[in-house]
Amino acid sequence: MKNKNYSKDKTEIKTTQKLIEGPISISGKGTGYVRTKDFKDSIEVDHAHLNTALQGDTVLCKLHSFKKDKAQTGEVVKIIKRSKVGFAGIIEKEEGIYFFVPSDPKMYTDIIIPENKLNHAKAGQKVFVKISEWHDPLKAPIGEVAQVLGQPGDNNVEMTAIALEKGFEADFPKKVEEEVSKFKHFQITEKDLKDRHDLRGMTTFTIDPEDAKDFDDALSFQKLPNNEFEIGIHIADVSHFVRPNTALDDEAYRRGTSVYLVDRTIPMLPEILSNELCSLKPEEDKLTMSAIFTLDRKANVKKSWFGKTIIHSQKRFTYEEAQKVIDQKHGHFYQELHELNILAKHLKEKRFAEGAIALDQDEVKFVLDANGVPLKVTKKIRQDTNKLIEEFMLLANRRVAEEIARGNEKVFVYRIHDLPEAEKINELGKFLKKFGYHLKISKEGVTAKALNDLIKSLEGKVEQDVIKTAITRSMQKAIYSTKNIGHYGLAFTHYTHFTSPIRRYPDTVVHRLLELYLKQGRISKEKWHEYQTVSNTSSAREKEAQEAERASIKYKQVEYMQSRIGQSYDGLITGVTDRGLFVEEKETKCEGMIRLRDLGDDYYFYDEKEFAVIGKKTKKKFRIGDKLKIKVKNADLKKKIIDYVPS
Repeated sequence: MKNKNYSKDKTEIKTTQKLIEGPISISGKGTGYVRTKDFKDSIEVDHAHLNTALQGDTVLCKLHSFKKDKAQTGEVVKIIKRSKVGFAGIIEKEEGIYFFVPSDPKMYTDIIIPENKLNHAKAGQKVFVKISEWHDPLKAPIGEVAQVLGQPGDNNVEMTAIALEKGFEADFPKKVEEEVSKFKHFQITEKDLKDRHDLRGMTTFTIDPEDAKDFDDALSFQKLPNNEFEIGIHIADVSHFVRPNTALDDEAYRRGTSVYLVDRTIPMLPEILSNELCSLKPEEDKLTMSAIFTLDRKANVKKSWFGKTIIHSQKRFTYEEAQKVIDQKHGHFYQELHELNILAKHLKEKRFAEGAIALDQDEVKFVLDANGVPLKVTKKIRQDTNKLIEEFMLLANRRVAEEIARGNEKVFVYRIHDLPEAEKINELGKFLKKFGYHLKISKEGVTAKALNDLIKSLEGKVEQDVIKTAITRSMQKAIYSTKNIGHYGLAFTHYTHFTSPIRRYPDTVVHRLLELYLKQGRISKEKWHEYQTVSNTSSAREKEAQEAERASIKYKQVEYMQSRIGQSYDGLITGVTDRGLFVEEKETKCEGMIRLRDLGDDYYFYDEKEFAVIGKKTKKKFRIGDKLKIKVKNADLKKKIIDYVPS
């Protein structure tokens, strides 16, 4: 907050400070809510006082006079930063006027499109529109069609729309394409090998998903005397190709991350880098940044080394292939995989002993036909090989951060995770009591041990996933920052992202800083703020990428259920509201709603104290975690909602 005298005391804020800055969220009814860390409650902004503010915008809000026992209200006086560059939706025509109907339900106004700004779009087509003029909040904004996407319902059109709304596009700017064209005939030379450790003789391989196009991490293994092992975590040296003050670096920074939609990847880097030069393909020499550890049999780190290397991977495993070798106890690199798996389990055991929180949850995977229509939805299976890779990546990320933090004060990009907010933890405690669980909460908050004990007690219970989701929602979000406060969820005092520079911009910056500090270089304190800006921007882009990914999953789940109207499934209640029950289909995790009016021949109401929907006559209760048979009543792709009824 800009005003240093801004107090956290609710009454004092309302009497001494009239302006607050923060992001605004818009409800389905068109009311805005502004919230900042310095203010306990959200500021309510009615529709008439939004003054053109839209969902996610950063705004300056003037507080109204405080009225006892009433919600604090305010009005937007300035838009500081727009959250969206444009909107996807449908062009419509009425009485000779073209207007744009946005798909986003949080966008509360249509946009007028002058005929000379249609860009050849026709009524009924899905387009991407940018607002060009909006000065009067009482009038509709004026916009122009930036891109004609095509017919609504087409898979490519819908996925492109989801990506564009979050600021991601597949094509790279011409200047970037021109820059990367020089890499077409790249060959490793003696100059590239200067100051690199040559590890091409080491046993090295990659383990990745079956459909992976880029391989940005590899493991090497060597057995040492005295029952010790040398384990190398080798990461693609993206910073060798992506240099500061280039169009390529600017674009990678703007994108911030690769985006993984259901049917496609929108990469952070052009394909020649992400899928070719930087991808650690088998039987090819590759430039890498490495973290190499000497471990004993219990996975205690005896020695560490960090630096630039060159490797030669001998094998590309899928997770399934590597798991098969471990399970069958023979095959390529069985001994290496076996030993790595044992070490990984020791690493995991130590993490949880130190207080890491176990919140792994099921994810879904779609099988699509040639037109992108979902034929099948399955849960992703996490096997030992998935966990093996995860543990060694966590080890590298942690130890790199610790290495940088040692000695003199240096600027660095950490991955941090703050303690849960007291208010959210107290709400979680109340929620858990309704299920008969007690969460030990002290003045300092909740310990990782208390959460892990709770999670352990949930194993095999029907409410396990629902309560895990509630715990996750009570947590803060992990972000990037130059100010290290540790990582609460992992129980690490120092943590960073070092292992995925092909798909995450902060990792590339971490590589640059690591290389600089290993050479005893320094960055002047005057430039430290630039790295905090990188951290803030990267955190925001990560959030937008996650929203795009979730939107694509939700779209495909609705599309999947659209062809299954009338079919019955096993469901689990995941939420209760005054509108009805949120229910998740057991196998596909397709979440929809049973409206109160569809529950049966009773009048049902929501009891907030009971966290339940209750029948007035029968007293029948529906609560979170309850199982019930459901039937698909409707699936609306336009609204992206699924309606269930009891079966």
